[in-house]
Parts: sequence; structure tokens; C-alpha cells
Amino acid sequence: MSTSARMLSLLSLLQSHRFWPGDELASRLEVSGRTLRRDIERLRDLGYVVDASRGAAGGYQLRAGGQLPPLLLEDDEAVAIAAGLRSAAAGSVGGLEATSVQALAKVVALMPPRLRRRMDALATQTDTPGPWSRGPTVDAGVLTTLAQACRDDESATFSHTTRDGQTSRRHVEPHRLVSLGRRWYLVAWDHDRRDWRSFRVDRVADAALTGQRFRPRELPEGGAVAFVEAGFRRIPQRYAVSVRIQAPADRVRATVWRHGEVTAIGEGASHLVMNVDSLDWPLTVLAQVGAAFVVESPDELRAACGALATHFAAASAPAD
Repeated sequence: MSTSARMLSLLSLLQSHRFWPGDELASRLEVSGRTLRRDIERLRDLGYVVDASRGAAGGYQLRAGGQLPPLLLEDDEAVAIAAGLRSAAAGSVGGLEATSVQALAKVVALMPPRLRRRMDALATQTDTPGPWSRGPTVDAGVLTTLAQACRDDESATFSHTTRDGQTSRRHVEPHRLVSLGRRWYLVAWDHDRRDWRSFRVDRVADAALTGQRFRPRELPEGGAVAFVEAGFRRIPQRYAVSVRIQAPADRVRATVWRHGEVTAIGEGASHLVMNVDSLDWPLTVLAQVGAAFVVESPDELRAACGALATHFAAASAPAD
């Protein structure tokens, strides 16, 4: 075994057990105790903190250091980490969406095809949309491909379906993925339109890298997030939501974030206005605030509240 291969094997063994007796570790690597000690020193030079104990029962133990060194993962571990990152990227852990998709791109880029297929199969089993889901399901492969394109300044192609159901093939220079509310958006320069565009990632399919690098262009004033938000304001929404809530404005703002306008209307009360294409998000906000409220409009939101109340009331009845 070459020195490099032996070092990887040693690192894998140290990461799998809390403590390795020296003679057992040397036997597993088929090396002498002297060679093992040299390899341990090489790991320490690379930043791994390896404790050593002497004597007949002596051995080695890898412990946490001042920074996270590279990890060696088994197949199941790699799939589990990728699945967890994908869940966080979809918004299950607030505030970590952008970081999670960056980490996901790094992990998936090194995964062999068989492990990617396992991850995609797992995602198919677990991504079941429901009334309280954070939003439309995003294809893990699409999200990862676009993240890699943004990271490497590599153009990409994909199929995109518009709000009215029209599908077209697009060729773009991806700049940045933006997570807003319950959805992911790609900000990119569209080659065919010769202009900046934002794309909802859940409406993107068959994303592929072209292998062609590009020099990043200067974004419109305000940056990627502001560009996506400006697009929201230009799109007519299906529902104009107006709700009076018996909760302080700061408490409601912390829940609705940027996706609604909250105004204080007295001590301990506030007025929420939202323009949305789906009522799922307003329902989620009202449930999370956990305060009494009155729906002023639209009638569809009032009916949705009634339907959910009936559903949960039935579920709360004693079992037979």
C-alpha cells in the first residue's frame, strides 16, 4: 500500500473508533509500530489531533481540534449527510438554507452515481407535499446542479415552466441561488432574452451543466435578493390577504419575515397584509403566531381556516 493510501486507511480507522490499541492498528494496516508512529505524525501535521497513550495498553484516539479537518465517510453516512443537507436547504432549519445548499453541492459533486441515485430515491420517499409543507418540492439534482454552476461560473441549460404552464428550454449564466420564504429562486443572465431573469427552482427540470465557463456580470442595483423581491412586486398575485391579529406587531413580523406588511393597530394588536399566490403560507403564519385573529379578506382564506378547524377538531375526538 502506498503512503497516501495507507494514510487514508489510517484516517478512516481512527474516525470509526474512539480508541485503537497501537498493535491492533498496526496489524490492520500491515505496518510496523515505527511506521504507524510516523503516519500518526503526518496526520498531526495535517491538522488532525491524535492523542497517544504509552504502555502495554497504549494506543491512539482521534479527538476534536480547533478546526474541522476533512472527513472520510462510508456510503450510508454520505447519503445521510446529503439527505440532511437537502432537508435544511428546503428550509427545515431556518437561516441555514443558503449554507446548506453550498455544502450539498460539495458533497454531491464527489458522490458516485450509485449514491446519488440512493439520495434521489430517498428524497422521493420523504418529500410528500401537505397543507403545512414549506412549499413546492424542489428536485435535489436540479438544486445541486444549479449550485455547482453558481459556484464554478459555468453556464447551464434547463427546462422552465412559467406560471401559465408554458415550458421552454433556457440557456443561462447562473449567478446566485436565493432562498425567500418557502421557495428557492435562481438569479441568472438569460442568453436568449439578453437580460437578467429569476427562475423558481421548483419549476425547473432537466438542469445540465454545459462545461462552458463565463465571466460574471455585474448584477442589477441592490443585488440578487433585491432583484427577486422586485420581481415579486411585478407579478399579480391571486390573493390579497388582510387579517387583524391579537398579537404585537414585532411578534407577527418575526414570523411573516419579508413576505407581508405588518402594522401595529393598538396595544398588543396588529394588522397583516399579504399578496400571495397560495394560501398555504398565510395559514402557516397564522398558526405559528398562535394568537386570536379575524380574517378580513379574502373569503377563500376564511373558508380554508374553517376547513382546517374542522379537520383538527375531528382529529382531537377521543378514539373509539
